[in-house]
Amino acid sequence: MGTIAPSGSTSVTPSYGRLRRRLVGALLAVLLVAALAAGAVVYLGRDDGGATADPAVPGAELPEVGEPDPVLAALAPDAPAPDPAALAGTLGPLLAVPVLAGGVSAEVVDVATGDVLLDDGAGDPVTPASTAKLLTAVAALTTLDPEDTLETTVVAGAAPGEVVLVGGGDPTLSTTAPSQTYPGAATVADLAAQVRAALPAGTPVSRVVVDNSLFEGPLTAEGWGVEDAPSSYASPVTATAVDGARVTPGENARSGAPGTDAGRALAEALGVPAATVELGEAPEGAARLGAVRSAPVARLVEQALSLSDNLLAESLARHVALARDLPASFEGSAEAVTAALADAGVDTADVELHDGSGLSRLDLVTPAVLTEVLAGAADGSLADASAVVSGLAVAGYDGTLTDRGDDDPATTPGTVRGKTGTLLGVHGLAGTVVTADGRLLAYALVANGTTGGGGPEEAALDDVAAALAACGCR
Repeated sequence: MGTIAPSGSTSVTPSYGRLRRRLVGALLAVLLVAALAAGAVVYLGRDDGGATADPAVPGAELPEVGEPDPVLAALAPDAPAPDPAALAGTLGPLLAVPVLAGGVSAEVVDVATGDVLLDDGAGDPVTPASTAKLLTAVAALTTLDPEDTLETTVVAGAAPGEVVLVGGGDPTLSTTAPSQTYPGAATVADLAAQVRAALPAGTPVSRVVVDNSLFEGPLTAEGWGVEDAPSSYASPVTATAVDGARVTPGENARSGAPGTDAGRALAEALGVPAATVELGEAPEGAARLGAVRSAPVARLVEQALSLSDNLLAESLARHVALARDLPASFEGSAEAVTAALADAGVDTADVELHDGSGLSRLDLVTPAVLTEVLAGAADGSLADASAVVSGLAVAGYDGTLTDRGDDDPATTPGTVRGKTGTLLGVHGLAGTVVTADGRLLAYALVANGTTGGGGPEEAALDDVAAALAACGCR
């Protein structure tokens, strides 16, 4: 089981489960290649009557290749819903385990009908930790065009030999090709190639200015600890960053100066690593020298959720603020996300946000709101929000649940998906689950006031989700 850092960020450590999945994946790849080869031979060897004779071996016949068994759980068209009393009887003891300190609030909702199957303090506001990213995700998808991309540009500076890197709020801009963390990300190398082509031949670049002016206000939020940024899971929030503000691509440690790091990355890509790098603003009307665009917003939402990426979530929240003509700050983005949810029909009466990532200990959300947005994304009633569901980590497979929830070999892969959330004394898990009968449920589990080291609390929440998956409860 991986070690969960605050706000749900996971440090990647080797594990038996991961090795097992790699071996299984390799075996499946070999079998797939073999099946494709066999299929090709069967097709090429058919005569006009559809026989499967092998032309290379007279008289030999190849076996028929049947349909593959499904890997992920499917929904049964007429799957019965759990009985609330039976469900409460199954989950009640798991929610009352001492490690959760008696402070867990929970709700389970039947996605098809919207019926509440379990309500254990679901209307009480709690500190959500990173499950709050679900709210930012819905706000981004319903406010922005899910197919839109975020642009990073370079323009000419005010003096000869000066270029300006203008941050567009895309922290996925990558110093490697491809990105080691964000599939589909734009690269600094591409941007630098455009700049070199646009500059007059022989023009030396001696200064790189980084323009972070798209975002404003404090670089950390009210309710963040002094140890949160920089850390292994968060950085100061700036409009310009590379590799998610990671000090080294693909690793966890974040930088305390994402903007100047991005400027240095551009200088190196331009072949002038000794160039001066400083913060500033682009001259008005400056000529554009290059531009790159991120993966679509829907993909960025998936990455922010699956990886519990704090900087990416904060950047998306600021773009929601910009789209609603509010300041691209912590305060403006929190107001914008809440307003976007209300416009989408979500009950925000008990929602109080101070950031877009859930890292603030002052954030308050009810489990009922979490299940409301999950069910709405799953049943389509929240338009364009399907990436919320596809962005949930799959238990025992990817994201922050890579090494969680895969202890039961009888559990069908893909039945439990979730968004994790972890702060000191706070542990949350909210997502979707397919029951043993094939019924899709949305669930939210948030425990406040825990005192353990993290692992026992996570295991307890995983047990609840696994019980939901295994339960017909009728």
